[in-house]
Amino acid sequence: MTEFSGEAIGRGGTGRAVFAVDAAHSRGRFSPEADSPTRTPYQRDRDRIVHSTAFRRLKHKTQVFIAYEGDHFRTRLTHTIEVSQIARAFARAFRLDEDLTEAVALVHDFGHTPFGHAGERALDEKMRSFGGFDHNAQALRIVTALERHYAEFDGLNLSWETLEGLVKHNGPLRGPHATPGAVLPRPIRDFDALFPLDLHTFASLEAQCAAIADDIAYDTHDLDDGLRAGLIDIADLAELSLAGDILREVTAAYPGLERSRLIHEIMRRHITRMVEDVIRTTAANLSACAPDDADAVRAQDRALVAFSPAMRAAEAETKRFLFARVYRSPSIMRVMNRAETVVADLFDRYLGEPAEMGGAWSDAMAQLGTEKRARHVADYLSGMTDSYALGEHRRLFDATPDLR
Repeated sequence: MTEFSGEAIGRGGTGRAVFAVDAAHSRGRFSPEADSPTRTPYQRDRDRIVHSTAFRRLKHKTQVFIAYEGDHFRTRLTHTIEVSQIARAFARAFRLDEDLTEAVALVHDFGHTPFGHAGERALDEKMRSFGGFDHNAQALRIVTALERHYAEFDGLNLSWETLEGLVKHNGPLRGPHATPGAVLPRPIRDFDALFPLDLHTFASLEAQCAAIADDIAYDTHDLDDGLRAGLIDIADLAELSLAGDILREVTAAYPGLERSRLIHEIMRRHITRMVEDVIRTTAANLSACAPDDADAVRAQDRALVAFSPAMRAAEAETKRFLFARVYRSPSIMRVMNRAETVVADLFDRYLGEPAEMGGAWSDAMAQLGTEKRARHVADYLSGMTDSYALGEHRRLFDATPDLR
């Protein structure tokens, strides 16, 4: 049975754990490439992700608040960096491959549209007759086809393990452990037919670390941004099991602490408690299952990187609070409804008048059938930043909604 000492978990230990992905035995890339003499496959993946156009665009894509509402709100890029930092902490604790963990964390939001989930809802509605639109599937399209900078292949030609983590970080997409009733997005289905990603299994521990780090990051920073925006007040946190307990702890230790310091103290402890809970719970899961290698992890009937039951309940409570008080607040919904209109208007105009896209995007439309034309427009639109989408709407329409 695998043993976890304080040395191995708290300080990272030494060497690679037996259940970690082994970079020396990667399953390769869709387009075969010679190995690098200086970097592992996952180091190359991480570097390609960071140097991609899609990564740079994240700095001008909405997380919850439109960028011009304030310079200090999170964007997709700052969120991604926070996820990566937390995910690497887990990888170090369990002696996993940190580079693979980081690569999956850095690429996980590539497929998000301008204006976040509002843009995704608009595109999904427009693409309903053509297989829909899913940001996770779009991320796969970006890294396998739409980034076109390399001489020998389209996309980034990432390793099998990074693609697996991107597609399955939230769990299997086929088989008995897939989410009941979930439809497999067509772009994932089509790519899997060419380069099978074992959609019926769980992903590696590295990908699981990135997935749970995503939950921890946005639960915490969306509370922080909600406070900054005035949608919630510090006193409102008292109704939450996790944040309320931390609020009481901090105010008892530092009575009269100024607001900005109080909020920061709550949020940093919020992350710490969730991270430490995941480390304890996952250590127990790994000790109980004792997987011999990464494939044994994939063959489990559940994710091994997990919250304890108590923390899972507290995390779900936090999400419900955020949906009610932040994501579905009248001011946010007003802006997001207008943002959906911007994306929907642009889709209809580009589909009807492809020349408005310009350049190669416009030229390609003449060679495509109806479904592929719609997907082509969705590809073009989903790559836009918030500011570019608004600029295009102002160029093409007499009136553009004020996203304030």
